[in-house]
Amino acid sequence: MKKWYLALFALCAALWLPAHASEPIKVVYHMSEGIPQASRAINNIRNHLAADPTAKIVVVTHGLGIDFLLEGATNQMEQPFAGAVGELAGKGVEFRVCNNTLVSRKLSADKVAMEAKIVPSGVAEVAKLQAREGFVYLRP
Repeated sequence: MKKWYLALFALCAALWLPAHASEPIKVVYHMSEGIPQASRAINNIRNHLAADPTAKIVVVTHGLGIDFLLEGATNQMEQPFAGAVGELAGKGVEFRVCNNTLVSRKLSADKVAMEAKIVPSGVAEVAKLQAREGFVYLRP
């Protein structure tokens, strides 16, 4: 009986793997810690795409994590994030900003980078991407 289960498992794996091997890996980068985390994430995402240009990457932000996507945001060396965000968006990276954070911080949606989409809740967005859409979770 044990051999039968092993053979069945091997057959299922052989049928499943080729179908999924060609699909892009989907990754959600979760950001809630502010500018230093955003700087790390930008570098991580660049490296990620250099290693796997087919990866589907979504960056979900809330709390202090939205700061790099706000108008005029700069990194620790006073370099604007706008260029890096635009570059990554051009490579297919999606940026999502938590509306709950905007409301609680009394920030206008027009202060958010044009490349970013506003979602009702950053935390709920991360959960949805993981549970319903099969995204791998990374926190830089």
